[in-house]
Amino acid sequence: MSETPQKRLYIKTYGCQMNVYDSERMADVLRPLGYGVVNDPEGADLVVLNTCHIREKATEKVYSELGQIKLMKDRKAADGGGRMTIAVAGCVAQAEGQEIMNRQKAVDLVVGPQSYHQLPELIARAHRATGERLAADFAAEDKFDALPAERQVNGVTAFLTVQEGCDKFCTFCVVPYTRGGEWSRPVNDIVEEARRLADQGVREVTLLGQNVNAYDGDGSTLARLVRRLAQIDGLDRIRYTTSHPRDMGDDLIEAHGELPELMPYLHLPVQAGSDKILKAMNRDHTAESYVRLIEKIRAARPDIAMSGDFIVGFPGERDGDFEKTLELVREVGFASAFSFKYSRRPGTPASAMTGQVDEAVKAERLERLNQLLDEQQKAFNAGQVGKVLPVLFEKAGRHPGQVVGRSPYLQAVHAEGPESLIGTIVPVRIESAAKMSLGGVLETSSALETA
Repeated sequence: MSETPQKRLYIKTYGCQMNVYDSERMADVLRPLGYGVVNDPEGADLVVLNTCHIREKATEKVYSELGQIKLMKDRKAADGGGRMTIAVAGCVAQAEGQEIMNRQKAVDLVVGPQSYHQLPELIARAHRATGERLAADFAAEDKFDALPAERQVNGVTAFLTVQEGCDKFCTFCVVPYTRGGEWSRPVNDIVEEARRLADQGVREVTLLGQNVNAYDGDGSTLARLVRRLAQIDGLDRIRYTTSHPRDMGDDLIEAHGELPELMPYLHLPVQAGSDKILKAMNRDHTAESYVRLIEKIRAARPDIAMSGDFIVGFPGERDGDFEKTLELVREVGFASAFSFKYSRRPGTPASAMTGQVDEAVKAERLERLNQLLDEQQKAFNAGQVGKVLPVLFEKAGRHPGQVVGRSPYLQAVHAEGPESLIGTIVPVRIESAAKMSLGGVLETSSALETA
């Protein structure tokens, strides 16, 4: 009996790491149906756009992409290559729903971020042209219960979703409306998934959540979960993102000081340095409380590197408010950061606020902020020159004889060495620094692992 032909699956992922995780799990759900992932949508049997709704014009980018894929779908049919099924998944799917299929007739099905476990059933319905082709439930527990236990991962690092949704309702953010309320996975489910990843050779996991440090599965906290994961043989590095300052509990700060497996890198968004703007954002913290929190974290783990998020041009932001953001950046000192111009998201409270800031003003402020953040990132990287850092090598480099890995601070590190180093943690003496990466030489000629 001949084997069933492999069906080609193309997934394009927009946005955050949680979407990356979701895309990987979509592939896991579809693998038993004979779908194998390909790198080009042309000629694919199933195309999935896993969308993000955070930034302005995100929806229009999706429709532009759909226009190109519709042409591919038409060519495949005209050439006798069979049917291409088009699915829109993720947060735009959740927000736009039926409107997507109304506006782009080539779309066969729409599935929200908590419903992609239903993809096999939705595809069958789409092919029969009967039944519901839109799924936008908020029951995250149903999704995780239905996902296959086995994951197929490629590489020595992996994302692991532990918490979904948000109850914070920042006035600029659509996440509570597209991902639902906060929900945490059971501890044992996460530990078992992490064990299976370690068995496949994963050495580092990044725990994901919209507010990951609000994790409370089975009454646990993120700190207690991290301590459980740190006991797994072969799992040497643990990271987590994204955090909220109000959920940075003392036990988590203590874990940073006590667990060598918990990497000394923390992404803790602040968004602005003006208390007036923070209140308008409904952030529930002040600039002063944020700075004091950073001091407390650094007291527990002096070598920790801080990363943050910033929004400039929020409604009502004046020059003085923006200057306070610059002051906060100078006081804290960031190893890396993500900064954005405020973008109006329909349905959020901020979109209806008075005092919307002119785009030219936003652009000028963003440029000034980025200049300061870039200076800090370059200075932090330059400060690593001469140090010996444990590097987890992940892949071959672009140049022959080169391997690339990550430092504890998440910097890319390039060094000359054999590909046999991939998957090992090796001491590297840092000799050069750029904005986005470091260069170094192996401190030892063998693949000696360091803690």
